[in-house]
Amino acid sequence: MAALVIGAGPAGLMAAEELARAGHKVVVAEAKPSVARKFLMAGKSGLNLTKAEGFERFLAAYGDAAPVLEPMLRAFGPEQVQAWAEGLGQDLFTGSSGRVFPRAMKASPLLRAWLGRLAQMGVEIRTRWAWVSWDEDFGFDTPEGAKELRPDICVLACGGASWARLGSDGQWAGLFDAGSLAPFRPANMGFIVDWSDHMAAQFGQPLKNVVLKAGEEHVRAECVISERGLEGGGIYAVSRALREGAGLRIDLLPDLSEDDIRARLDRIGPKQSLKNRLRKGLRLDPVKLALIMEFARPLPSDIAPVLKNLPVPLVGPRPMDEAISTAGGVRFKALDGGLMLKARPGTFVAGEMLDWEAPTGGYLLTGCLATGRWAGRAAAEYLRR
Repeated sequence: MAALVIGAGPAGLMAAEELARAGHKVVVAEAKPSVARKFLMAGKSGLNLTKAEGFERFLAAYGDAAPVLEPMLRAFGPEQVQAWAEGLGQDLFTGSSGRVFPRAMKASPLLRAWLGRLAQMGVEIRTRWAWVSWDEDFGFDTPEGAKELRPDICVLACGGASWARLGSDGQWAGLFDAGSLAPFRPANMGFIVDWSDHMAAQFGQPLKNVVLKAGEEHVRAECVISERGLEGGGIYAVSRALREGAGLRIDLLPDLSEDDIRARLDRIGPKQSLKNRLRKGLRLDPVKLALIMEFARPLPSDIAPVLKNLPVPLVGPRPMDEAISTAGGVRFKALDGGLMLKARPGTFVAGEMLDWEAPTGGYLLTGCLATGRWAGRAAAEYLRR
């Protein structure tokens, strides 16, 4: 057989499309009973395809991996992702934050159209084919028993090590030499907070219009107070810095300076309690007031600096299997410029198997599509040569 792709998520399907477009027979092996499960799950709350912003700002979201990923993202970045989705019949819109969504919001219409096009191109998808061994052949556990394939090239796109029930369990790492891998770490995850009982009334409530600070990272966003701690996009955006040891601080009033806060509080009669002055003078909602009572008592007479920099002690990150994505995976030094394994010519790696991370907001999906396309094209060129 000519081309094998292992993993039927966005990266694997994109690699398969590029190989088929180059005229090669492609088989996609997927361990789960259906394809793109994590992609579909992400789309349940609105499929965030990419982020419409300047390229340099977009690239910066990939952190240390940005120099390596730059050519791939220049070739298939936000504009190209949008054109690709529109080519599959999806009407898109851009939100006020620059995030790009299909008007249908769901992932399923896009996936159906994509799978239909792949089928027309002759791509064969075999589900319940779990990759289990790797010698000269690729070995699989299948419903028909053990099978082996010896393709001319293979693109590996098995995902990271989070959301095992959706297929990303990181078990493939056991088939690699340890020196080629960076250890897995949770990314885009919530953090545990040891709340007191009085915070129970706030569980499930959003914390809006704040700036979350972790080391040098300052992000204006919102998050959610959960029974277990803090969750949501704002926390995910600073999760890397928090994971690496930075403390979390919150600016509860990002539109006011400390002097503005003092002036507003001074307008309220000094005979009232500080809590009432906070509520009336600053119009703080119950969630923010609860956080102040949780972490700022005893309340200082000059509370303005605290409101601009409220420390929130964290116990630690949520478990890796609850993370939206993972850092770690196949190191770029183990690959050539086409994402081919140096130790195994003809085998390429794409998507979340690679050692990169990015925040939610369209960066993750764009990175997977871009690396899948890059690996697929490099694999097609390898076959041509």
